[in-house]
Amino acid sequence: MDYTLVAIISYIFGSIPFGFILTKIITKKDIRNIGSGNIGATNALRSGNKLVGYLTLLLDISKAILPIIYLKYNYPELIFISSLCIFLGHLFPVWLKFKGGKGVATYLGIIIAIDLYLATVFGIIWILIYLISKYSSLSSIIASAAIPIYVFFVYEKDLFFFIIMFVLIFYAHRENIKRLINKEEIKTKIY
Repeated sequence: MDYTLVAIISYIFGSIPFGFILTKIITKKDIRNIGSGNIGATNALRSGNKLVGYLTLLLDISKAILPIIYLKYNYPELIFISSLCIFLGHLFPVWLKFKGGKGVATYLGIIIAIDLYLATVFGIIWILIYLISKYSSLSSIIASAAIPIYVFFVYEKDLFFFIIMFVLIFYAHRENIKRLINKEEIKTKIY
């Protein structure tokens, strides 16, 4: 299969802005004018409709799982190209002037498709940090940082990919990091 075709299709999958679409359809609001203005699941929860938040989370995870699972069993050599393009599509969707989400749910979908053990590690760390801090952003940053560390000690392969993913998530959370440092970050209610 052609690398360029896979990259384009993967980007298109990743760029579907479910948070924006669901908020518009269900609440008749523009998610970019709510909370942080981000189109991801955490901000979708702030729309005043938990269903929108949970559906956004599930769909942002699914849009990564479906194409990667297909490639995993048919063209495994293209998994990481596809994963990166899906992720970049979520961060920089062409439909919203390249202003997308933070990518954490989509990243979770990527690692679920690649390796359930990695997804389990990510999920456990995310939940633990969230229960301690109540900050979705801090949970996401720490859980994302844990994955390349885990890969280094357990798998010793594909490490570069997971480092790139962490750097992109860290970059996407740069404003959150500033707010965390200044103790201005908003705690997240996920239930």
